[in-house]
Amino acid sequence: MKNFALIGAAGYIAPRHMKAIKDNDNDLVVALDKNDSVGIIDSYFPEADFFTEFERFDRHIDKLRRANNGQVIDYMSICSPNYLHDSHMRFALRSGADAICEKPLVLNPWSIDGLIDVEKDTGQKVNTILQLRVHPSIIALRDKVKDDNRNSKHDVDLTYITSRGHWYLQSWKGDNKKSGGIATNIGVHFYDMLHFIFGELHDNVVHYSDDTTAAGYLEYEKARVRWFLSVDYKYVPETAKAQGQRTYRSITVDGEEIEFSGGFTDLHTRSYEEILAGRGFGLEENRVAIETVAYIRNATTAGLTGDYHPFLKQ
Repeated sequence: MKNFALIGAAGYIAPRHMKAIKDNDNDLVVALDKNDSVGIIDSYFPEADFFTEFERFDRHIDKLRRANNGQVIDYMSICSPNYLHDSHMRFALRSGADAICEKPLVLNPWSIDGLIDVEKDTGQKVNTILQLRVHPSIIALRDKVKDDNRNSKHDVDLTYITSRGHWYLQSWKGDNKKSGGIATNIGVHFYDMLHFIFGELHDNVVHYSDDTTAAGYLEYEKARVRWFLSVDYKYVPETAKAQGQRTYRSITVDGEEIEFSGGFTDLHTRSYEEILAGRGFGLEENRVAIETVAYIRNATTAGLTGDYHPFLKQ
């Protein structure tokens, strides 16, 4: 049994980490969040200590480390707002724990270089949640593409709409300096997936970008990709709305739909299983996706030119 600490216990994604820790027969020892709406902890680890102030959390971690020769906290799971990931990973490593960080790993690629230095200094490791890399359907597609000897590139359309209410833009997620913008916040794991399946990134064009929606074109070694991401309900197709759905997710490869909707709730548990077995995804595995979203965030939009996603016609 390994002992865990958790930073960001009140966030949306934290329960998946709690479940993953428990499902893999480990223990959450202590958690931190500035918000105290964390009753969900009782469903998993009612004996866990909890702090709302980082300074007291830091002191508690240090006391445990000194009292137990540095062996109490084996892993620190990081579910804090995106812009704090870098700092919290550094804290984890310097506290003698390996880090397990939610996506996006960091907002800018140069932060990866700094974290590599801290890994070398401390001897600890950063692990990341790139959950689509462990999804059976995505692995099967990657294997199929790898074994395909075709000379032409695959044509891919990626569409992801996950509706959010008015609260979204009032939270830290609506602040580009904190979230990295829409492509970073809801899309970074899809860009990693595309790189994972189709290889080296060759071209990156942004056709449209605002606070709630972004779209563009990516060309990889083995694919041409039109992508569209949004948190705006108005873009959900009418057929999905008629079924009461507020989320729409679609990936087509050469006109064929790739079914990967099932199994999403267990991907964090599977990711933790791989990390605990020493097969986690480290810092370098994140570099292409972070470079991709950093470019999208700062690019000048091209407008409706070239090969753009058909949803932009709306």
